[in-house]
Amino acid sequence: MISIRGATTVEENTAESMLNNTKELLHKIIEENKIETDKVISILFTVTNDLNKVAPAKAARELGFVHAGLMCFNEMVVEGSLDKCIRVMILYNSNINQADVKHIYLKGAKILRPDLRD
Repeated sequence: MISIRGATTVEENTAESMLNNTKELLHKIIEENKIETDKVISILFTVTNDLNKVAPAKAARELGFVHAGLMCFNEMVVEGSLDKCIRVMILYNSNINQADVKHIYLKGAKILRPDLRD
């Protein structure tokens, strides 16, 4: 089993913005890691306190993650942290090495993992 991490930011606190940006993030994770939906064990989402219009798990369900366990949480509040951010951790049944995983950070969330920048 491996874990795949990612994050993105949204422009505004609307259901449409949250769902579209979550789908964009998941699509990129799926593409870069060649994810097979039926091998996803669970997906954990966190959102910052300024996002409250929809659970990002809804986007995953709409993309076909209907058998994996999905949970959403509020991100820990840290002074000076990134606003309007959705984070994800996917637990995936795979034999690839954890070191070969491609973690995906989009938009403003790129600052969370400067070690992954191209």
